[in-house]
Formats: sequence, structure tokens, C-alpha cells
Amino acid sequence: MVIGIPKEIKDKEFRVALPPGGVAHLVQAGHKVVVESGAGEGSGFSDIQYSEAGAEVVAKLEEAWAADLVMKVKEPLPSEYPYLREGLVLFTFLHLAADERLTRELLSRKVTAIAYETVELPDGRLPLLIPMSEVAGRMSIQIAAHYLEETYGGRGKLLGGVPGVRPADVVILGAGTVGKNAAHVALGMGAHVALIDRDIDRLRYLSEVLHGNLTTLSSNPLNIASSMRYADVVIGAVLVKGARAPVLVTEEMVKEMEPGSVIVDVAVDQGGCVETIRPTTHSDPVYKLHGVLHYGVPNIPGAVPRTSTYALSNATLPYALKLAELGFPKAVREDLALAKGVNMFRGEVTYRAVAETFGLPYAPLEELL
Repeated sequence: MVIGIPKEIKDKEFRVALPPGGVAHLVQAGHKVVVESGAGEGSGFSDIQYSEAGAEVVAKLEEAWAADLVMKVKEPLPSEYPYLREGLVLFTFLHLAADERLTRELLSRKVTAIAYETVELPDGRLPLLIPMSEVAGRMSIQIAAHYLEETYGGRGKLLGGVPGVRPADVVILGAGTVGKNAAHVALGMGAHVALIDRDIDRLRYLSEVLHGNLTTLSSNPLNIASSMRYADVVIGAVLVKGARAPVLVTEEMVKEMEPGSVIVDVAVDQGGCVETIRPTTHSDPVYKLHGVLHYGVPNIPGAVPRTSTYALSNATLPYALKLAELGFPKAVREDLALAKGVNMFRGEVTYRAVAETFGLPYAPLEELL
């Protein structure tokens, strides 16, 4: 099989789908890997390293897109739509429930699209999303601490305080992978953390394994609203698998927050769980609304590409090898986790949450194979 790795073009997206070591695995298994020149530079990988790993390094991006299987990190942007075609298997983060235009482009062009974020193991874990959620969760606190500084428009509070001075209050909405990692870092920095989730068993577990100044709260409008009033930092960490994130923080709640407070909505790539959030970029990451700083960058892990590329490829490479070795139909028949990742197949929506979001017909994958 021919596997293509184009260079990411999203603003300051420095990750790459595979490092040279991952390419070497595919080449040694007898497959051809075509890498666009410069694709790995942001993560510290040179064209020479890819060539030495056995890849064919090409100057034109259309050559990388001409492969049987294209591996990316982020969803195709409009300038890449012309390379979408029938017969192409696209393997990347897609977040389609937050992007109707891309959804309809993939449909009309009959692309077979496998979303990293919906590959799901029998126990419900999302193995390709987890490593990036770990990175984003940990980074969300670093980001919040930065923007909480007065010189960047924040309240001028040190996250952990000092002896004799209260620490900052961090409210985390969602106790999944992002929320757990955000809480871990915030508690380690000395902040007071309120972790809100509807799963009481999850809260019970985290209250036992996380150490520090932690409060756990059941998710309901009253608890969320009261938490917003005292929060210095709010982390949006809500996930509904493959679907648009529910809005838990209304604009009225944001208006009640103290001026200079900071919102980092990690769920923005799925529409966001804060009503006032909108996608931003690494080049222009924040805006102030109702006196509150909003950070809505949807590709947070792209800021630490060396770590993120290795973490992501550790998870994606086994699935890429399976697709290359077996071909798409056999691979998804034999691997139900991979089959759950398929959002589009031959002009049909095969992921129910995406179909329901846009009122499109849903076709179970097993009926189309």
C-alpha cells in the first residue's frame, strides 16, 4: 500500500502524522511511504531522516495526497479539499460534528474517512484520542496560568498562591482524560481545584487518586453557575464521543465571572462547552468578552509537537499497519475498534452522532461492506 504524509497547514500546527521511526516500520513491512518535504520540520525531523527511514520525500503536496492511505494530524482545510477523492482512505482527527462544511465535502467526494477521535475499544476507551487529551489537559493549566498574569490581561493571581495568600480557584468541567490531567497539574501547582462531572463513581475514584486541595461536584446547572462566580480559571473538558459538546456554561454565567478570569475550552474542537467560546489560533489565541479572557485554540498539542507527535504515533501506528497489511475492508471487519472510527464510507455517513448533528441519513458500516 502507498501511504501519504502531507505537511500540516493549520495555523502553527507543527505535529506530523508519523516520525521517521514510524515510517521505517511501514517500509520494513513492504509498504511505500510518501512524505511531503518539510512535513516533519516543526517536530524536529528532517527530510534526510525520512529518506534514511525509507520514505520517498516529494516536493509537491499533491504527490503525498495521491496515496491510497493518507495519514494526517488535523482535519483537511478548504485548500486541501481538491485532493479529496473517491477511493481515498483518510486517517486523521476530523471532529466532524463541529464542521458541517467538511462533513459534506467528504460525503460528496465519497472519501473513506477514519477519525482518530472515534476509534473506540470495547471498554469505551478512545486509544487515539487519549494521548492528545493528556497533552491538552496538562497544557491547559500552563496556558491558564500564563494568561492569569496581569501583563497578559488576567487577574494577576499566582495559580498556587504563597503562604498567607489564597491560591487561585480552578474549575474543571469534565473528569475524563483532559479533566484528570488538568486537575493533576493544577493541584501540583498548588491551586484549589473544583472538578465537576455527572459520573459520581468517576469523581469518587479521582478523589482517591488525586492529591491536593480538591473539591468534587456533581454536574448540574446550579453547581456550575455557583462555581463560575468564584472561578479564576475555567477549563472546558467535556467530551461526548463523536458528537458536538453540550453547552454547560451560558453567557449569563460568563457575565458573572470576575474580570480577568480565564477560560480555556479544550472542547472547542467539538464546538465547545462554553457558550461564548469560538475557535482561535496559536497566532491569535485569546479574546476578551465580558471582561473574561477566552482561549479557544482547537489544536493545543500542536504547540509541543515533539512530545505530541511521538505520543500520537505510538497510538496510531498499529492501526496504520493493520490498514496497510489487510486493506480497509478486511481491517475494519477484523478490528471493531477501528471500525468505530469510520465516519464516512463511499458517500455515506457511518457514525450516528455525526449524521444526527446535521440531519443526514445514517448507514451502519457493516451493511455497506
